Amino acid sequence: MRDIVIVGAGPAGLFTAINCTTMGRNVTVIEKTNTPGKKLLISGGGQCNLTNVEPTRAMLDRYFGSGRFLKPALMSFDSSKLMNFFEERGLKLFVSEDGKVFPSTYSARDVLEVLLAECEKQGIRILYNCRVKGIARRTTGGFVVSSHKGEIGADYLVLATGGRSYEGTGSSGDGYSIASALGHSIVEPRPALTSVSIKDFEFGDLAGVSLKAVDVSLWRDSKKTTSRTEDLLITHEGLSGPAILHLSREAGRGDEIRVNFSGMTREELERRIIKLTAEEGKKLLKTSLHDLGLPERLLDKILEMNGITERLCSELKKEERKKLISSLFEMSFEIESVGGFSQAMVTRGGVQLSEVNPKTMESRIVPNLFFAGEILDFDGETGGYNLQAAFSTGYVAGTTINKRTSREDQ
Repeated sequence: MRDIVIVGAGPAGLFTAINCTTMGRNVTVIEKTNTPGKKLLISGGGQCNLTNVEPTRAMLDRYFGSGRFLKPALMSFDSSKLMNFFEERGLKLFVSEDGKVFPSTYSARDVLEVLLAECEKQGIRILYNCRVKGIARRTTGGFVVSSHKGEIGADYLVLATGGRSYEGTGSSGDGYSIASALGHSIVEPRPALTSVSIKDFEFGDLAGVSLKAVDVSLWRDSKKTTSRTEDLLITHEGLSGPAILHLSREAGRGDEIRVNFSGMTREELERRIIKLTAEEGKKLLKTSLHDLGLPERLLDKILEMNGITERLCSELKKEERKKLISSLFEMSFEIESVGGFSQAMVTRGGVQLSEVNPKTMESRIVPNLFFAGEILDFDGETGGYNLQAAFSTGYVAGTTINKRTSREDQ
């Protein structure tokens, strides 16, 4: 009987276990906490955005340059196959207008229950409160996994320990040290998909105000490094929302975020304001500018910052108009800090991809060692892409082990 040990009972680990289990396999999942899928349970605010119905080839562009590595996995097990897996087991799904897929109950707990029920059905053993102390390679092949509960032999070993994001769930990056001890290189883990705190932030009283499809850019040393056009959320200490979450992986203290609140070019905005002030000279400026479609509280704050809150349109001076246009078109914010691992949704960095076979998820360095999920050096955008990658890499690792052990048993 072949012994397969999977370290980590998150979605990647559980799905690996499910896909490598057939007769003659002894599959054990080791979980250091007292419950499985802790990070899964809080994903999407507990609603669990499972995947996205975007075509797979388009989805590959959502992984910040790692799409080439993930292509074999995502093509082997795409969003439609993931949806079928859950629907065939009685979990109804809902697809939102923007392509995000959720359980119809909007409960991550229901997703986890399907995975655990399948594990139980297939006789998969899950050891809880079991922390791995070390892993040694056997001279005869395979591994010995040492834990405070004793030693476990493994013909095949899968590391699916996740990254360091949401550390409160137990995701502390233990897998990196294990992989490193086995000879793998680790790309420095960094928080990704997180909010930013702004130095001397003047918009804290607008916390909760959100804007749709805003142009946001990141600048370093007066040079633009990247930009997004997505939703923006103002928080008590700074900025968040998809636009900021996606920029955060490149951001650092002292960098500058520039926001175009107007949704127009500078020239279009200037013409619009000149026209409004000329045609509505007797109106209050703040009344006329409501036509710009900005949230009222945000517009009032910008006018207050420019000292023109109670100004009539006809009273707006040329220099004041230029300053107002700059505030609306390119408001600048200096980053005080980027949210840490306790806030980050995912981890950037991990096991170096060049050392892993993308068609099998097997180590190119250590035979019969596999990886799945966020422990690898990839991260995706929000929208279900990270969970899809976790399931897809788990599927590939699991099915590869299954096929290989089947050949060995013949």
